[in-house]
Amino acid sequence: MVSLDASLSKIENRESTRSVVRYARVSAHKARPVLNQIRNKSVGRADEILAFSERSVSDVISGCLQSAVANARNNDGIPQEELFVSECFADEGPTLKRFRPRARGRATSIFKRTCHLTVIVSRYSEDELEAFQTRAELRDERKNLESEMDSTEEPESKNKKARSSKEDVVEEDVVEEDVVEEDVVEEDVVEEESVEEDLDSDEENDEQNEKEAN
Repeated sequence: MVSLDASLSKIENRESTRSVVRYARVSAHKARPVLNQIRNKSVGRADEILAFSERSVSDVISGCLQSAVANARNNDGIPQEELFVSECFADEGPTLKRFRPRARGRATSIFKRTCHLTVIVSRYSEDELEAFQTRAELRDERKNLESEMDSTEEPESKNKKARSSKEDVVEEDVVEEDVVEEDVVEEDVVEEESVEEDLDSDEENDEQNEKEAN
């Protein structure tokens, strides 16, 4: 019988490493949906998916994945950045049978399922690694261009803000001067009216004095 590692190496020509967790206290039915999410994903992306998963089995699968990555790094000398989850599956393990008391002296059976988890990580091909590297370089170049554009736009925005602030200051000065001139004009008018009223009152007093003297 050909082992799974040998079959993978013959079919895909990839270096693969496995890790197995036996007798995990969870049913295979509950573990398979989580394994389907990380299949054919890079190790970093798989770690993120397992970290934010709400299922309790994700912690067990994460430990199995880290064990496979450690085996590949220590035994085969493959770095983590070049690995992806090539295969992962859950097999049914032995079932623990328990009983629960019920009404009228009866008892019902409880089946505590177990499973065997297997995670296999493989190395990307040279073409795939080159494609990833070019993508990363393009992404870095795009970020640099965006940062340069932002740095060139910042002085212009600062100049615009300075110009607008200067214009606002000039407008405020003009408004203040207009208000001061209006106040001065109103004061002059009030003073002239008061002087005219004083003159009229003096003339009336003189006329009354003359009448009294006659």
